[in-house]
Amino acid sequence: MGRTYFRAQVVVLVAVLFLLATLAASCVGPFAGEPKGKVKVVVLTGGHGFEHDPFFEVFDAMEDVEYTEFVLKDHSEIFEDISDWDYDVIALYNMTQKISPKRRENIVKLLNDGVGFVAMHHNMGSHQEWPEYRKIIGARYYLKGQSDQAGSTYKHDIDMKIAIADKKHPITRGMSDFEIHDESYKSCGFEEDNHVLLTTDHPTSDETIMWTRKYGKARVCTIQLGHDSKAYANPNYRMLMDRAVRWCAGRL
Repeated sequence: MGRTYFRAQVVVLVAVLFLLATLAASCVGPFAGEPKGKVKVVVLTGGHGFEHDPFFEVFDAMEDVEYTEFVLKDHSEIFEDISDWDYDVIALYNMTQKISPKRRENIVKLLNDGVGFVAMHHNMGSHQEWPEYRKIIGARYYLKGQSDQAGSTYKHDIDMKIAIADKKHPITRGMSDFEIHDESYKSCGFEEDNHVLLTTDHPTSDETIMWTRKYGKARVCTIQLGHDSKAYANPNYRMLMDRAVRWCAGRL
């Protein structure tokens, strides 16, 4: 009787352990951290010159990130048809202007579906005639003659001291203040609800340098830095870009 009871207990215990293991396996997706597979990124270029190969070395260095460059030729054609969209993040390094009502609606739809948005440097000057774009990326570089504003300014080849404004955010966590040789922007327009990550006190620059925000279900991150190969090679810039892409994809 004793042995039979003991064996029954063992059988029950094994069954319980098997059930727990099965439940744990079924919960891997929601609770085990990062989803499987690479982050798929489409990098938009066009409308502004840049040092192509050094720039894409930044993306080459990102592990578990698969990117595709899309060179815009009529300013916004990638958003004409989004029925088979297959990218987790849109990285915008373009400075194109024309965008039809249909393409505007498609961008908003992608954002409402949760596709991440990383806006970089001169992209702040894109789509001057679309007011909503400033609300999406959180800022605008005003081009002279294309807005009611006097026009923003820039200055090449300066050494900027960058301060970490939020040391607890996943993108900047563990980072220290740093210097970068880059291009500054001043007299830009900013949304008041931007969550600021980086600032500078350089006299030729606006104070705000990098920020995050939400639009629809999308995570949006905009960084003013990133003019040329000197900036691309800065290890802090590369770390920020890597983390920005992952954060906007929901992987950080």
